Amino acid sequence: MRVLFLGLPLAACLLHRDGHDLVHAALCRPEIGTRRVRRLLGPAHVSVRPALDAAFVARARDLAPDLIVSWFWTNRIPPALVATARHGAFGVHPSLLPRHRGPDPTSWAILSGDAETGVTAHRIEPAYDTGAVLDVERLAIDPSWSAWELARALDRPSLRVLRRVARAFAEGSPPRERPQDAALATLAPFPSEDDQRLAFTDPTELVLRRIRAFAPAPGAFTEIGEATVSIVRARGVPPPAVLERPGEAGVLGGRVLVRTGDGAIEVLAAELDGEPLSLEVLADLVADAAEAREAGRVPV
Repeated sequence: MRVLFLGLPLAACLLHRDGHDLVHAALCRPEIGTRRVRRLLGPAHVSVRPALDAAFVARARDLAPDLIVSWFWTNRIPPALVATARHGAFGVHPSLLPRHRGPDPTSWAILSGDAETGVTAHRIEPAYDTGAVLDVERLAIDPSWSAWELARALDRPSLRVLRRVARAFAEGSPPRERPQDAALATLAPFPSEDDQRLAFTDPTELVLRRIRAFAPAPGAFTEIGEATVSIVRARGVPPPAVLERPGEAGVLGGRVLVRTGDGAIEVLAAELDGEPLSLEVLADLVADAAEAREAGRVPV
């Protein structure tokens, strides 16, 4: 089957291995796999970050693909390009659509407290992540995972679904299409600063979910004195009596603890300005901020 591919190099290599004729591979990142794709297909059949403009559509029309396949292509795929392939186009999204439509589904799956997520092969439509569902794989979310760890766990299921659907089209038995129920749709936009800000009046479970949802980047953050610190890893602990109010932090036995709405967390890893922050330095920041509060130099 003649395939026009859009996305990351790994999937292009696997589709080629499966025997599909990749008439062109448009890659969204110039990463290490790009060289391998060029070796497999020939430099003339590979482009990096091309604009999907009228010239690209015209070239695609000349190539006459049977199917357009997208795997983590991050820009809009225009309907005119989809129309160049006799079987249209499909992509794979790392959520159970219509839940968590948008660019950051793994973060929102964790922040929402979902017990499971998965990957969905879906038709490409003008509106992102709204096309009919072609195939699904489900995955239980380990409660210790960060968003990055969840994304990594979804890579293999995503590639399996991608290859399975492409194979079905090649064999002349494409999957049955199931329209999404828009009433069940939720959105997963890029996080705002308010989404990332830790609110220690929240229950411990929600504080920990927010930390995991945005770890390691962009990071869930809080202010300690004049420093903005991202907390990358933490765990729930019983609240010590000396920490009376949510948001109050202290250094107890060398551990940095913060009171929450119903308990406390122990900070296990943190960053400052994108760089790892040792727990010793973090403890000093917390101690200095506590001293400043007691001295009345900053608002309590």
